[in-house]
Parts: sequence; C-alpha cells; structure tokens
Amino acid sequence: MDIASIFGLVMAAVLISFAIVIGGGSFGAFIDPASVMVVFGGAIAATLISFPLRNFLSVFGVAVKVFTWRLEPVQDIIKQLVSLAETARRDGLLALEGRLQEVENPFIVLGIQMAVDGTRPEVIEDILRTELDALATRHRDGKALMDSMGRYAPAFGMIGTLMGLIIMLGDMSDPTKIGAGMAVALLTTLYGAIASNCFFLPFADKLGFTNKQELLSMEIIVRGILAIQAGENPRVIGQKLNTFVPPKLRGKDEEAA
Repeated sequence: MDIASIFGLVMAAVLISFAIVIGGGSFGAFIDPASVMVVFGGAIAATLISFPLRNFLSVFGVAVKVFTWRLEPVQDIIKQLVSLAETARRDGLLALEGRLQEVENPFIVLGIQMAVDGTRPEVIEDILRTELDALATRHRDGKALMDSMGRYAPAFGMIGTLMGLIIMLGDMSDPTKIGAGMAVALLTTLYGAIASNCFFLPFADKLGFTNKQELLSMEIIVRGILAIQAGENPRVIGQKLNTFVPPKLRGKDEEAA
C-alpha cells in the first residue's frame, strides 16, 4: 500500500474542505449533480473516443495500482544477485536451479532459468529486454489514459460553465437568481480543476514514477544475470550494479557490509 498517495488525497480533501469552512461557505453550495455529470461524464466520453474500449477498461486497474504498487528496493535486488553470483562462482551455474524457490522476483527467475538451461547470452538479453519493453509499453498506455482524462476534465468544466451561463442569461426575468445561477455555472470549472489536479494528473505522474523505478530494477536484473552467466567476480558484479544506487545509499550499504 502506497501511503504517500493516500495521504496526498486525504490532505487535498482536508485543505479544500478547510478553505470552504474558513471562507464561510457551506458544503451544500458546492454540490451539483449536473456539474459532476458534465465533468466526469464528458472526460470519460472523450477518453473513450481517444482509446479502444479494452484499453479504457483497464483504467480502473491502473487507478488501483497508484495505491497498491510495491517495488522491491534496488539494494535488495543487488544483494540477491550478488548472492546468486557467489553460488554460481562456487558451485557452477547449475547450482542456481536449487535456489530458484527462494527467489520471489519472476524476472530474476526467468533470467536465471535461461542461464541454467544454457541459453546463449545474446538470446537471454534479447528476451529480457523484450519483456522490459513490453512492460514499458503497458505502463505508457496506462499513464496516457490518466493524462487524457486530466486534460479533458478542465475542458468539460469550462464547457459546463458556458452551458450554465447560457441557461442563466437566457432568463433574466428575476435578477435575484443571477448570483446563484452564476455560482452553479462556475462549479463545473471547479470540478474540472479538482478532478484534473487532485486525481488524474497526479495519478499519471505516480504511474510515470513507478514505471521508471520498475524499469530501473529490471535493467539492473538484466545486467546482473548476464554478468552471472559470464562468470564475473561477485564483488565486481556488486560494484557494477551499485552504480545504479544513489551515492548516499551506496555509502550506507558499504558501511553495513
């Protein structure tokens, strides 16, 4: 569970609610079903036009991943690869097959299994990088969905505001209703801005961040597997892979070792 995403949403809701209370407003004045329908319904409709239905239906899973994503720390991956390298150097590549049960990362298992089976290094690299590219494509599609909804929500908010203004100006017989009508018309712009900047665009940015982290982990694994198959010294493999770790964390790992 990603606490930062949950905390960010809760914090945004609290700050907006607190601002309404401090400003002397009532929550009832900020609720308008028609505005919600225009903003969210319009954003969904536009996204459906932009993407195939199969891709659009995955948006719910993508949204859940913002809160549930969990990535193994890079340092742990490196330690595991170095440990596997020590086993391979001491007992040979075939000995790694007995350690596959203790490896939870499926990408590492795939690479080690191919190395144990005697697959050529260039074939292993090609398969692993194809897997890496496929993952990047899936993540890019999920991020694109959120980006699109983040762009369309404010636009439909403005459309709803214009619709409200047209309806309001079409009946000026009672001037006392103009203020209330204007407030309702502006709600769609507010809804569009909140939906875009509190949900869709932050979700897209979080997906982009997780994508970078997962690709970094997979790149480390690819290089580690190839180094293990080549029979490189475990210490050299560790030093090589630690170049992906920020210097501060790298220093802590060295001190711990």
